[in-house]
Amino acid sequence: MGEAEAKGLAAKEASRRLAHLSSDVKNRALLAIADNLVSRQQEILWANERDRAEAEASDMAPAMLDRLLLDADRIAGMAQDVRSVAALPDPVGEVFDMRTLPNGLQVGKRRVPLGVIGSVYESRPNVTVDISSLCLKSGNAVLLRGGKEAINSNLALARVLQEAAYAAGVPEGAVQMVESTDRAVVDHMLKMSGVIDLLVPRGGAELVRYVASNASVPVVAGGVGVCHTYVDRSADLEKAVAIVYNAKVQRPTVCNALDTLLVHADIAARYLPLIGREWAKAGVEMHCDEAALQILSDVPSLVLTPASEQDWGKEFLALVAAVKVVGSPDEAIEHIQRYSSGHSEAIVTEDYSVALRFLDEIDAACVYVNASTRFTDGSQFGLGAEVGISTQKLHARGPLGLRELTSYKWIIFGSGQVRP
Repeated sequence: MGEAEAKGLAAKEASRRLAHLSSDVKNRALLAIADNLVSRQQEILWANERDRAEAEASDMAPAMLDRLLLDADRIAGMAQDVRSVAALPDPVGEVFDMRTLPNGLQVGKRRVPLGVIGSVYESRPNVTVDISSLCLKSGNAVLLRGGKEAINSNLALARVLQEAAYAAGVPEGAVQMVESTDRAVVDHMLKMSGVIDLLVPRGGAELVRYVASNASVPVVAGGVGVCHTYVDRSADLEKAVAIVYNAKVQRPTVCNALDTLLVHADIAARYLPLIGREWAKAGVEMHCDEAALQILSDVPSLVLTPASEQDWGKEFLALVAAVKVVGSPDEAIEHIQRYSSGHSEAIVTEDYSVALRFLDEIDAACVYVNASTRFTDGSQFGLGAEVGISTQKLHARGPLGLRELTSYKWIIFGSGQVRP
């Protein structure tokens, strides 16, 4: 029996007891995990330094290096997210949609855990903490397999999580980290029907596609974000500069960062130089269509490149943005519908009817009016953290929090009824 299967079966056994664990025990475990993350941060940082040294020696891309990095602030943020999860209502056991039928039967639903959540992910060691904390609170065991580039960080974090959780009363085996970095382990996890109840891939487009195409267990896929912001003719330009700057620059290496800026032709001559100058201060390279290039060519200090067809629909994960001038909301919506990955899309407008139309017609997990796409995040949405961001429509969409890690069973109360 291989490592993944052995640990998966142990997680399955633990999940049966974890499903009925009290909220008090789960919350106590989460608070202990948060405290342990802070008190043992030096142990975690030493492990992360080893991973980063190896990653830099292998010429890892800057976006991946940024995702790999842990520091005191990021660990403190992870701990705070765990505390936020502890503070949320426990979804397990919630009874809803209860009603009485004409024959007197009382029929409703009770929320239950899924069982064992598997996750295959790359680079970001914070995923180890996010997924584990949400799974514990929602009564699910977890089987984790991170990438080899973060193996030391993930193992250190898993030790901190396991020791704190088990000491607080969580069943041993509920948090499992696969130590093998052999790619064959991933292939095996994809076929572990009957053990893994839901698999969530976290990483680049190639990993997500591979998992979705080859898994025989249920998969929630997403995380690839080609995010647009459309600045409408009625937009408040000061507001639009702040929103678009934040969406691109605040953290450009993540999936909810802006990739393509669309600007209405009626305001392009006024707006593009404003955002261009601000982006230039941050070093943003602008891949512009012909109209945008003509407007910006006389603005000093900008890094301009003619846009190619490959720039539309591209997730840059860097200080690079595609820029296009459009003649109408129709053209903006048509462009987004063609190139969107279904992650996060935004409009900046003061026209209420245009805003409502954008909300109605854009098919994405998260659609914004007058706000940065950088808010697409479980923590920012008040979910404490997230297992991932789903760009599909079944069974969940957008940031996956506690409720998205549960299912339900029908419960029926009778008084002797038999079917005629």
